[in-house]
Amino acid sequence: MSSTSVAPSGAGSGTPARRPGVVLAVILITQLMVILDGTVVNIAMPKIQHALDFSPANLSWVQNAYALAFGGLLLLGARAGDLLGRRRVFVAGVSVFTAASLLGGLAPNAELLLAARVLQGIGGAIAAPAALTLLMLTFKEGPERMKALGLYSLVSSGGASVGLVVGGMLTDWVSWRWGLFINVPIGIALVLAARVVLSETAPEQGRFDVAGALTSTLGITALVYGFIRVAEAGWGSTEVLVAFAAGLVLLVAFVLIERRVSHPIVPLRLFRDTDRVAAYLTMLLMVGTMFGMFFFLTQYLQGVLAFSPLAAGLAFLPMTGLLFASSRIVPRLVGRLDNGRMMIAGGIFVLLGMLWLTRATVDSSYLGGVVGPLLLFGTGAGLIFIPLTGRALAGVKPEDAGAASGLLNVLQQVGGALGLGILVTVFGTASRNATPSTTNPVEATRQILTEGVHAAFIGSAVYAALTLLVITLGVRPWNRRKAVKPETATEPGAVEPAIVDSHI
Repeated sequence: MSSTSVAPSGAGSGTPARRPGVVLAVILITQLMVILDGTVVNIAMPKIQHALDFSPANLSWVQNAYALAFGGLLLLGARAGDLLGRRRVFVAGVSVFTAASLLGGLAPNAELLLAARVLQGIGGAIAAPAALTLLMLTFKEGPERMKALGLYSLVSSGGASVGLVVGGMLTDWVSWRWGLFINVPIGIALVLAARVVLSETAPEQGRFDVAGALTSTLGITALVYGFIRVAEAGWGSTEVLVAFAAGLVLLVAFVLIERRVSHPIVPLRLFRDTDRVAAYLTMLLMVGTMFGMFFFLTQYLQGVLAFSPLAAGLAFLPMTGLLFASSRIVPRLVGRLDNGRMMIAGGIFVLLGMLWLTRATVDSSYLGGVVGPLLLFGTGAGLIFIPLTGRALAGVKPEDAGAASGLLNVLQQVGGALGLGILVTVFGTASRNATPSTTNPVEATRQILTEGVHAAFIGSAVYAALTLLVITLGVRPWNRRKAVKPETATEPGAVEPAIVDSHI
């Protein structure tokens, strides 16, 4: 998953930090903590399911609760920093995140863990935008700022793979709960350091679009809930139909609200450009593919191939290594090669990787059935995300640059949650209909899990095919309008415009 942020409003001015090195450390550790928490529990899913008695369908909410809260409130969190002061908002966000991590680690049941994950997402949505703004305020235009941004991108790029490995280590050696507890001492240290070394920014004038944030977040949540409940209750369930109806009504209300408020959280004029809409749709589908692959491949590695949590985390390194390498190489190719064709090539690689994964069976090996797809997927995702960011921001007016970039972040989280919700339905249906060929309970469980994962991989392959189709038809390689390079997107007050790109 990629995360992008343009230079925030006010990035060219402000009180310089007294200790810029310490400020940078605070910001980088915060970014690592927020990114890492999106994946650190992913590798512990089988343990969490067993410990708190999650059903296979409801287990996905451990991931989705965080993603939906984080993505749905991210733009509101950025606006809070503008209106209330970035240091105050940063400290509040990290405090909420830290308290929620402690609550999740202590959770005695599934309901409390999910509540904690929602609070973590809220804290991350508040803290992350303020952290990037403070970075831009701290470092002046020139080599210092570019070096800081490079380190920020490096931490963001490696955060997911670090989360998988750290999550595997803690789950294997101590307990899955320590994947959450580890945030507590780090968060306390960040809050104390922030109060000493961060400078406050002057509040701006304006209003919160609370109604827009709530209707969009609750609407998407209702749709995701509906898809996940289908896996257990079926399409004719009253609960499912009510969830879908509520989701549609809330999203329609969101559009109406955004058309009328003076300071919309998502300016609807961003959707007038067909190329930008295609780029947003590509992001939605691509991240949905990635979330599904991460979630179900983790189940397959531990439940079928009998990998330990640590081994399962390390198993993803071929893909994350390629994503990290692409974040260094692909920006040099943007502008030299046709970005549209680069993205089409990436879409083909991703689709081939997913089709390869659909061949995984009970008897497959890691080297023969998993490494190859991960290499193809990592290569393809790396070719897509960075040029996709440029296309999504091409032609954006300066006053809309922050909203356009923030909307990409939102679509990443929402696309992943919605995609996973749909794939959980596919997984649940296939698992219920599976007929094991043995009476051995262990082998029967492996066969049922393999059938469900196989169906989910087919669903992910359909997502990948749709991604490639949208890239080919919508993000046209023959379109002569040049996409904005990662160095040229601007926002008011930004002396040195920049985009930070990262991959999960």
